[in-house]
Amino acid sequence: MPTTIHDVAKKLNISIYTVSRALDGYEDVADQTRELVIKTSNEMGYVPNRAARQLRRQKTETIGFILPSISKRFNEPFFTEFVSGLGEELSSKNFDLLISNATTDDAERNLYRRWVNSRKVDGFILSRIRRHDWRVNFLSEWGIPFVALGKSQDVVKYPCVHIEASDAYLELVRHIQGNGFSRFAFVGGPNDLMNQIDRLKWFKSALKKSGMEVDRINVVSTDMSSTGGYEAAQTLLSGSAPPDAILSVNDETALGVLHAAHEQGLIVGKDIAVAGFDGIQDSHHTEPALTTLEIPIAQIARQLVQMLLGCLNDPSSETREIIVQPELLIRASTGQ
Repeated sequence: MPTTIHDVAKKLNISIYTVSRALDGYEDVADQTRELVIKTSNEMGYVPNRAARQLRRQKTETIGFILPSISKRFNEPFFTEFVSGLGEELSSKNFDLLISNATTDDAERNLYRRWVNSRKVDGFILSRIRRHDWRVNFLSEWGIPFVALGKSQDVVKYPCVHIEASDAYLELVRHIQGNGFSRFAFVGGPNDLMNQIDRLKWFKSALKKSGMEVDRINVVSTDMSSTGGYEAAQTLLSGSAPPDAILSVNDETALGVLHAAHEQGLIVGKDIAVAGFDGIQDSHHTEPALTTLEIPIAQIARQLVQMLLGCLNDPSSETREIIVQPELLIRASTGQ
């Protein structure tokens, strides 16, 4: 017969109540006792009934992640690495990850409403934050714990990881300028996305500090896909005064820019400089290798999980904001 909680309690000569609360992580159990209960349970092969534990604690032990409608694709390299980090960290904490996607804004809103109303998850992790993000206000109004990669311009304060890349952009622009490139363009994303707002601001500031002006015709919005980057670069490079340096809002967009440059017969790194942002693993393997501003995607995902679980354990804890500064990875796509 399988080992039961009664067997563990009898072995340790303590109450079933104490064993249960030790395994559930309650703080009123001494650390030494909890460690002994966990060790003994593992040695005896006792596996707690998770459904019963969830019912007792009124928790699902599940965290939700809904791919924003603005993104639409889970096979985007950034999200592959991001979701991997979320899953690994949640698994190590005995939590599950419930993921879904929505192709329209209405579908995304319905998903959030349904998950909140049915209490499918204990909290949410948000990404691709918008300037004024309805998710932030909706979850705050319902009292649902959440954390985010990115900081909106809403008045609501919430735990987040915020990217600060003004210095990194300046370093990138000066590196490219030092290699003889001078006509800069920016291939960005949707205008209400904080990634676009922040990165375009840093791009403009870096150019100004480097003695250059931003030509509005050389700032193009896309859907942040490689196809969008390809189409934007085709338009830019077919103009009467094409840029000789294109910075992209993310690495995937930059992949499309590289493809368009090759089609135009340009030698990337010599005739034109191309750079991205994020530092996805694929950026190592482009031809030529892509210069990028790297952020630790999987590590950020794990930090967000830790922040959210901290909120669940202590709802009154102080709102935290972690600032991450990218690292410039210089590769052949911006010259030698």
